[in-house]
Amino acid sequence: MQVIVGSGSVGGAVALELAGAGERVRIVTRSGSGPEHPLIERVAANASDAGTLVRISEGASVVYNCANPQYFEWPTAWPPMHNAMLEAARAHGAVLAITAPLYGYGPVDRPMTEDLPLAAQFVKGRVRAKMWLDTLASGVRAVEVRSSDWIGPKYSLIDQALPAMRAGKTAWLPASVDMPHTYTYTGDAAHTLVTLARDPRAWGRAWHTPSVPAMTARELLTRVATLDGLGTPKLRRYPRPVVRAAGLWDKFAREFEEVRYQHDRPFVMDSSRVTAEFGLHATPLDEAIRETLKHV
Repeated sequence: MQVIVGSGSVGGAVALELAGAGERVRIVTRSGSGPEHPLIERVAANASDAGTLVRISEGASVVYNCANPQYFEWPTAWPPMHNAMLEAARAHGAVLAITAPLYGYGPVDRPMTEDLPLAAQFVKGRVRAKMWLDTLASGVRAVEVRSSDWIGPKYSLIDQALPAMRAGKTAWLPASVDMPHTYTYTGDAAHTLVTLARDPRAWGRAWHTPSVPAMTARELLTRVATLDGLGTPKLRRYPRPVVRAAGLWDKFAREFEEVRYQHDRPFVMDSSRVTAEFGLHATPLDEAIRETLKHV
């Protein structure tokens, strides 16, 4: 049996991949949500409560951290939730498999590789860096899989822009549409997490999800438009003062300023190591987009 905390795009895909391989899966969320499958059990619980999560995780061989608190909740929500997952993995001798962003590196001036130091000086980056460093110090068998911004149906550039594109309107975005940026397909993140959680060679290290070559937001959304039968998308960038002003009442806009550097300069992730060592490859871009369009 395997336990997954979180049922978003990655958590749901992990659950379905495991269940499809005949594994029993228990998904833990506050609402009891998750995909339906005979081998998937959905449990409504507070994953920040260590005692509860230890009980729910009894018999688990892997505990998957696929949770996704709201940006503004990270400093308060992540520490107890992560500590509870560490306790659950330790109590049952399970592997802890962590889904992670690239925030821990902070701003860099070259393609990101796994050997970069976790040098972020902003709040969300420090939170994520500490989670991994605490994991390494815990003695728990663990692996962290880091991904860039999603190609997927939720919390992604596609999800953000597509309603306006389908309505024939201008899609307004908070950052540059013409800066090279790595995008990661959620299905690849899930498959990488499942693969590396099973392989002792991967434990104790962080890995990057195989991702297609970096492209601009304009290039990605133009391809999305083509595959969705739409015309050339009309894309505009909100002026920075507008985004800052929006932060006065919008929590996401306020938090976005902290990670804006990822969109004002090239933000490129090198995922060649996981390909070389485990033979994992990114899903072709068009296939990833088509799968995403089925759900948005």
